[in-house]
Amino acid sequence: MQRRRFIQQSAFATAAIAVAPSLKSYGRNDEIILGHNNKRYRINTEWGKLDFSRYPVKDCHEMVQDSKGRIILLTNETQNNVIIYNKQGKLITTWGKEYPGAHGLTLFNENGEEVLFICDNNRHQVIKTTLDGRVLLTLDYPKETGQYTKGDEYVPTETAIAANGDIYVADGYGKDFVIQYDAKGNYIRHFGGRGDKDEHLLNAHGVCIDTRDKTNPTLIVTSRQQNAFKRYTMEGRYIDTVPLPGAWVCRPVIHGDYLYAAVLQSSSNLWKQSGFVTVMDKSFKVVSNIAGSEPTYNNGKLEEMYQTVKAFEYPHDVCIDDEENLYVAQWNSGHVYPYKLQPVV
Repeated sequence: MQRRRFIQQSAFATAAIAVAPSLKSYGRNDEIILGHNNKRYRINTEWGKLDFSRYPVKDCHEMVQDSKGRIILLTNETQNNVIIYNKQGKLITTWGKEYPGAHGLTLFNENGEEVLFICDNNRHQVIKTTLDGRVLLTLDYPKETGQYTKGDEYVPTETAIAANGDIYVADGYGKDFVIQYDAKGNYIRHFGGRGDKDEHLLNAHGVCIDTRDKTNPTLIVTSRQQNAFKRYTMEGRYIDTVPLPGAWVCRPVIHGDYLYAAVLQSSSNLWKQSGFVTVMDKSFKVVSNIAGSEPTYNNGKLEEMYQTVKAFEYPHDVCIDDEENLYVAQWNSGHVYPYKLQPVV
């Protein structure tokens, strides 16, 4: 699995590459502002902390906000796979003990009722649930594609749900296909997969639907090992590639006119430090790197990005709430609860 390779390579790289200053290296009276341009933030590392003996976390993988303003966290800790906070970081409730590989979390409003889609790496399934955990639909490995002979070959990492209910599943730790189903779970098509052509993917870790152009929605899919996002039509036809040099990027998240993504850092085929959050405008130009280098373009080409402040330990996802606050979930981070970042006006 690509994650295992990342951890192995980062262990070698850490010994050879200088580590960026951590938040702890700043004085208590220093005002730490992260990010650039109109996307700058103050970080609160205490926001999501709970009593670990009662509400433990392992990897904090993804977060979403529901229509009630609640922040929903997915972790692969089976004492409480789902932890629901208010925006002040106070615990509301928890549920879920059956998702040992909990990884992807998508919220969708289905005819006025909000539902969740959970990708479980260990179960090799996508599970649709109510907000309180009742299972509505389970998608097993996509044998209809003709690309899989057993469930273990399929390791879904993310879903995106179209306005008509179609389900797009990114097999990011399996064979790198994106599989499209209708709202009832009937197979429609698949595309992507590994290869050396533009339309192929390498570690299709995330997927989202970009509706910023209301007349022409498109799919954005992570091609992590290529340090890029790739864009497709809703029917899976390749459009173009958005290069992100230095970024082993996680899932794309659209909020307003901007695209946000947690990033694990790569440089010259070595993994170093741990990562940052990148923000792109509607034209896919990077406008801010939160805890990362200032985005620089040379003759229209984005220069390699890198971490400048060790604020995060392997950031995995970013959630943007209705007040423009950011919440960052982290994996491989010593059971760290999510952080909150408040915008600097």
